[in-house]
Amino acid sequence: MQALRSQLIPQWSSDVRLEGKTAIVTGANVGIGKETAKDLAGRGKEFISAGARVILACRDMARGEQAARDIMREVKGAKVVARHLDLADTKSICLFAENIYNNEKTLHFLINNAGVAMCPYATTVDGYEMQFGVNHLGHFFLTFLLLDLLKHSAPSRVINLSSLAHNMGKIQFDDLSGDRAYHPIRAYAQSKLANVLFTSELAKRTEALGVMAYSVDPGMVNTEITRHLGRPLVAITKTIGFLLKTPAEGAYTSIYCTVTPESQLLTGGYYKDCAGAESSRAGQDDGIRWR
Repeated sequence: MQALRSQLIPQWSSDVRLEGKTAIVTGANVGIGKETAKDLAGRGKEFISAGARVILACRDMARGEQAARDIMREVKGAKVVARHLDLADTKSICLFAENIYNNEKTLHFLINNAGVAMCPYATTVDGYEMQFGVNHLGHFFLTFLLLDLLKHSAPSRVINLSSLAHNMGKIQFDDLSGDRAYHPIRAYAQSKLANVLFTSELAKRTEALGVMAYSVDPGMVNTEITRHLGRPLVAITKTIGFLLKTPAEGAYTSIYCTVTPESQLLTGGYYKDCAGAESSRAGQDDGIRWR
């Protein structure tokens, strides 16, 4: 079993250090986001200095503050702080961005990691279908608000977590509220396709400004995001659970796109298993992206 797992889930490591850098990781109170934040915070000189200063952007502040305490306990000298961010509420996003501008002089990495998956139908505060609103629109707006600080801090990077599910995605331009014929899997795939399209367009607009953008497929990871799966899918995931990535393994490609030298990456590119990959045909469609 372990031999099979090691073949399917490649391991990766890097000793790149991030002293003096600042990162924001959304959804960092648990799972891939927490593991990403912990890794970045630990990228300093051993026993001498901490790595990046990491801001955990979390909707649940109690869990966010607990995650910060966990990381500071596990990583000597870690500089980690939790800040409130509800990606389903544009007012919360504005307040978060205002807090960042008031308290941070630089921002080198924005890792748009938070997400909801295959949940029952619900809408954001602003009336958008929840998965599209949180996974895409919330992160789009957050990135827009923080872009001046990213440009000021260049070279800087935006990493957007997408998914293999984007291959099934289609943007329903005439029903972004999702209230006509909601299907949780289709809605999730749509939001993940939007992540890929956004990354590609952002890269074209910001490369000359020193802001690079990458979309990431973390793979099949055993995290809380699967909590809305139906019973048949839950049974399947339990059966093949040993083949699912741990949250730490799921964070590899996000970290890879954060620390790998710019010359070895393609801005706007799609990455999985710590290597460049090809997104779906829809993910490369200029006509869809420009809409």
